[in-house]
Amino acid sequence: MDAILKTLFSSEEQEVYVLDCLSYLIMVMAFITFVTLLFEHVPYGRYASRRYGFPVNVQFAWFVKELPAFLIMHLPNQLLLLMFIFHCLQRSLIYPFLIRGGKSTPFISFVLAFVFCIYNGYLQARYLSHYADYPPGWVTHPCFIIGSCMWFLGCIINIHSDHILRNLRKPGETGYKIPRGGMFEYVSGANFFGEIVEWTGFALAGHSVHSAAFALFTLIVLSSRGMAHHKWYLTKFEDYPKSRKALIPFVL
Repeated sequence: MDAILKTLFSSEEQEVYVLDCLSYLIMVMAFITFVTLLFEHVPYGRYASRRYGFPVNVQFAWFVKELPAFLIMHLPNQLLLLMFIFHCLQRSLIYPFLIRGGKSTPFISFVLAFVFCIYNGYLQARYLSHYADYPPGWVTHPCFIIGSCMWFLGCIINIHSDHILRNLRKPGETGYKIPRGGMFEYVSGANFFGEIVEWTGFALAGHSVHSAAFALFTLIVLSSRGMAHHKWYLTKFEDYPKSRKALIPFVL
């Protein structure tokens, strides 16, 4: 990987500049995505449509689209990079093989997610492994401690919520059910809430425009999904808990 990158950049300063530009571009993408999602659902799962391309097996889609962000990394002794590696490892090599059934992913959605994971995998991993320069006592700084705790909490919520969703149906059952337990008692998008908390914590601990851009993009995309799911549940189930919020417990 280093050999390839050395042919693309004439100096480390040039690559750092490109990494910064990529971060700001993610923020622009987040704004464009926010506007787009005001008029259109993300085409996956219950919102999938053939107008976004032929269907791709959901296990294959998750495995392939998340894998680049995992494979593109180096292995420095940095806790922030380990956080990122763990998430990508779980999403690309564990989560897809736990999915039970699941609707196919539209090809265009699959390709866009795949490209984004290459983009973001390079951005986060390259910055953290080569250019991030934290002061010696950064791991004891309140931002790092609070951010790391948020990351861990969000990760647990996300994984536990996925477990609840996987086990909603018994073998042979079809259709949708109301998820219960864990954070689903408080919000419809518990898995999305967990991942938003996770990457917000990562951004706080990382304290860089690169991690902040990723957290912002995650917030925009997943908050839209959470709101859409909440509206769908309210329409689908007459007995859906009225006290349950869409994304933020007790608030929204």
